[in-house]
Amino acid sequence: MNADPGEVLGLVDAASGPVGRLAGAVYQASAHLHRDVTAGVRRQLLALDAARYGDRELAARITAVPVSGGTGVGWGVEWATGGMVDHRLRQALVGHTDSVWAVATGVVDGRPVAVTGSADGEVRVWDLTTGRPVGEPLTGHTGTVWAVATGVVDGRPVAVTGSDDETARVWDLTTGRPVGEPLTGHTDTVRAVATEVVDGRPVAVTSGADKTVRVRDLTTGRPVGEPLTGHTDTVRAVATEVVDGRPVAVTGSDDETARVWDLTTGRPVGEPLTGHTDTVRAVATEVVDGRPVAVTSGADKTVRVWDLTTGRPVGEPLTGHTDTVRAVATEVVDGRPVAVTSSRDETVRVRDLTTGRQVGPELVFPAAVWAVAVTPDGRLVVGFGWEVSVLTRC
Repeated sequence: MNADPGEVLGLVDAASGPVGRLAGAVYQASAHLHRDVTAGVRRQLLALDAARYGDRELAARITAVPVSGGTGVGWGVEWATGGMVDHRLRQALVGHTDSVWAVATGVVDGRPVAVTGSADGEVRVWDLTTGRPVGEPLTGHTGTVWAVATGVVDGRPVAVTGSDDETARVWDLTTGRPVGEPLTGHTDTVRAVATEVVDGRPVAVTSGADKTVRVRDLTTGRPVGEPLTGHTDTVRAVATEVVDGRPVAVTGSDDETARVWDLTTGRPVGEPLTGHTDTVRAVATEVVDGRPVAVTSGADKTVRVWDLTTGRPVGEPLTGHTDTVRAVATEVVDGRPVAVTSSRDETVRVRDLTTGRQVGPELVFPAAVWAVAVTPDGRLVVGFGWEVSVLTRC
């Protein structure tokens, strides 16, 4: 961690025995990044790569090592899949075989889980404590799974997924079986999914490349009202919140706007939220200082916060990412509301939504980070490349 990467790489090939060869493989996994980062970032990457090779003990030991000029680690790696590492040395936990595009979290039988969707067409459920898959992959979609959300229907935890196959599907997370028939109606890729309760009934809110937003009753599978129209291009993101006692959906689109919709009436709320200068790729909601806000991000590399009561921006755009900000998630961590953003620039950043400041250093990954979620206890679930990792606050 503290040595010159060139010198370390010169020694790796001479490593002998299973322990030495594993350590060498861990160092080489992200060797292309080590030379240009600080010792602190190198430590974080090495802990991640140890977890990718299935050695959680080594990951913990790496995290505990002091580094030159370093401060607190901030986040430690609990576990990671190993779909992109060399399994001839150590069998790590594997899963998806293509990019992980979506992550959501939930609780099944009292245990916290992550639900992931991938370009391999599968939906997988992971035990967040052990890092092990729960049951078999959920199969049925015939294209990339772009979106995942979780909810509760009739007291049972469910996942709702959206795909290239123009459908959304509902899955019982206790049994792993589909609930009812696929939800149809979209005429192109379903790019985003969220869940909410409207008039006492659980609903799914879906959006897609057909430029529409649709609401479905999750108990009956039937449409609720007419499609919500107004966006002029693909609707890539949707999140829900309650504003002044009414459930709303916030959507983001390739038309560079976000819109707010009253889910009870199906009508738009106020004017479109404008300011992004490229595709709005992600939306999340949170309550900050008692006011509901939307957090949007996109291809213009910025993150923006909006007051959902007034429709006005809150503060200046949040910058720092150097490529498209592909995903955003919100949660209250250590008593403060935060936004966690992930990007094609291979980093994850945590922002304090009260101050707008970044919390700790960015987290670096060896591949583009397509998806991120935050658990209620503050753990980060990250989808990078076609792998999944869980990090916890140190």
